[in-house]
Amino acid sequence: MTGRKAGSGDGLLALSSRQPQWVLSMMLLSLHAALAWDIDAWWARALWLTHIGLFLIWQPLWRAQRRIDPVPGGALVAAGVGFALLVNWWLAALWICVLFALIGGRVPGAGEPRERAGTLLATFFLLGLLLLWVVPRLGTGDALPGLLTVLVQFVLPLVALAVGPIRPTPLPQPAVEPAVRAPVVVDLVYSMLLLLLVTVLVLGSLVLGSVSGQENYLFTLAQALIAVAALLVVLSWLWNPRGGFGGLSQVMSWHLLSVGLPFENWMRSLALLAEHQRDPERFLQGAIAELSRMPWVAGVQWSAADSAGTLGVTTRHRIALSARGLSLELYTLLQPTPALNLHASLLAQLLGDFYDAKRREQRERKHAHAQAIHETGARLTHDVKNLLQSLQALCAAAESSEGARAIELQELMRRQLPQIAQRLERTLEKLAHPQLRAMTEVDALQWWHAVQRRLDGVEVCLSSRGVLDGLRVPLELFDSALDNLLQNAAIKRQLDPRVDVQVELSTLDGVQLSVLDTGAPIDPVLAERLLAEPVESRNGLGVGLYQVAQFAASQGYDLRLSSNQPGAVQFTLERARWPG
Repeated sequence: MTGRKAGSGDGLLALSSRQPQWVLSMMLLSLHAALAWDIDAWWARALWLTHIGLFLIWQPLWRAQRRIDPVPGGALVAAGVGFALLVNWWLAALWICVLFALIGGRVPGAGEPRERAGTLLATFFLLGLLLLWVVPRLGTGDALPGLLTVLVQFVLPLVALAVGPIRPTPLPQPAVEPAVRAPVVVDLVYSMLLLLLVTVLVLGSLVLGSVSGQENYLFTLAQALIAVAALLVVLSWLWNPRGGFGGLSQVMSWHLLSVGLPFENWMRSLALLAEHQRDPERFLQGAIAELSRMPWVAGVQWSAADSAGTLGVTTRHRIALSARGLSLELYTLLQPTPALNLHASLLAQLLGDFYDAKRREQRERKHAHAQAIHETGARLTHDVKNLLQSLQALCAAAESSEGARAIELQELMRRQLPQIAQRLERTLEKLAHPQLRAMTEVDALQWWHAVQRRLDGVEVCLSSRGVLDGLRVPLELFDSALDNLLQNAAIKRQLDPRVDVQVELSTLDGVQLSVLDTGAPIDPVLAERLLAEPVESRNGLGVGLYQVAQFAASQGYDLRLSSNQPGAVQFTLERARWPG
C-alpha cells in the first residue's frame, strides 16, 4: 500500500535483490547456529525459523518481491513452523542435501568467476556441515573429537561469512533504473544429480560403517568418498570412451533426438502433401489428419478461411493457437507443459505458413489464368480492329465506285472477303478457347501469296528474297504483326501522303518479315519503351505493338525496331537468337 513506512522486511527484500550474497551468508550462518550447539534447545528452534525465513527471501525458485496469496502464504508459514518444531538430525540432513543441490544447481548459470566462487564456498560450507557434523550424529550420536568440534563450531562459520563480501561485478544499468541483477537460473537436472550424489555419499558412509563395524567415522567417510570418486571416473569414461564405442553420450543424444521423431515424421508428411496437393483446403485437411496421429494429440479443431472441422476427441486440456489466418485447438490427454506449448506453437506456425503459401499459389494460378484471358482478349481486340478497318476500306471503295470500276470492286471483294471471313473465324475460335496456345503454321510461300492478294490495290510495295517454298511460319503471329505495322504506317501516311511503305519477306538468314516506311522517326524516349511496355499516344501507337512483341516472344520470335532514321523507320520480325 502507498504511504506505509519501510520496515526490516522491505530492507531484506531490497538487500536480496541488490546483494543476494549477503542474504545467502546470513541464511547459512543461521543454519549453522541452529545445528552447531544444541538442536533441541528453544533458541535453536527460533534460529530454524529465522533460517527458513531467510531461505524464502533468498530462494531462486520465484521472485522474492512477488506478493503471495493468503492461502499459500499460510501454508508456507505452517510448514516452516512444523519443520522448526519437528526438526531432528535426519530432517536436518535431508534439508542440507536439498539446499546443497539448489545452491550447486546455480553454478552452470553463474557466468562471472566471483559469483561462481561465492556459490562454491556456500556448497563447501554445506558439505562440510553435513559430513563433519550432521551425518556422524545419524549413526551413534556419540560426541565427536574435540578438534573436529572446534573446526565445525568456530572455523566453518568463517566460510559462510566469506560468502557475503564476494560481490559480483554490477551490470551496466540505465541511470533511471536501480541496479538490480537478473536472477541466476537453477539447472534442474544438475541439481537432481547433485542431490542424488550427496545422498549416495551420506548413505554410503553410514552403510560402510554399519557393515564393516568400523567406529572411526572419518575412515568410513574416506572410503565412501573414494567409492563415489571411482564411480564418477567410470561414468566419465563411459560417457565418452575411446576404441570405437559410442558411449553414454551417444545413447543420451539418441534418446533426446527420438523425442522429436514424431515431429520429424509430421514435417516429412507435410512436405509431401505440399508437393502433391495443390488445393489448399485438401492440403489443410490432410495435414491435420497427420497432426491428429501425433502421440500426444487426442483431437484437433480447426477453422480457416474456407473450411472448419473437428477430428478426434475433445478433452478438458487444450492448446489454442493461431497463425496466418488459421485457428487451431489441440486437445491433449494430459495437462500440457510449457515445452509442449512451445512445440505446438511451432507446429501451428509451420502449418499456417504452408497453408498460406498454398492459398497464395491458388490466387496466383487464378491471376495467371485471368491474365492469359486478358492478354488474349487484348491481342484479339486489335485483330478485330484490323479486320474492321479492312471492311471499312472495302465499304469506302464500294461507295466511291461507279459503273466503270464495278468490275474491279467485285474482283477486290472476291479476293478480300473470304480472307477476312477466315481471319474473323480464327479470332472467334481463339476468343472462345483462350487457353489453347497452339499456333497454326503454314507454308511461307502460301502465306506470302495470300498477303499479295490481300494487299492488291493498296499502295504498299511488296518484295521477297530467298526461297520461300518449304519454310513454315506461324500464321496468326505473322498476320497480327503485319496488320499492326501496316496500320501504324497508314496513320503516318494520313499525316504525310508522301510516306511510302515497303513490306519484305526474306529467307536468306532465317525467316524475316520487315515493314519499312519513309516517314518521320519515332521519338527516342518512346522508342525505348515501345516494345517493352504499353505507352500512351494520341494515335494509339505502342499498345498493339507491345502485345505483338509479347505474342512473338511466346512463339520464339523477336519483334524489334531495326531502324529509326529519318526516311527509314523499319520494324523486323524474326526468330529469336538466343546467346550461346
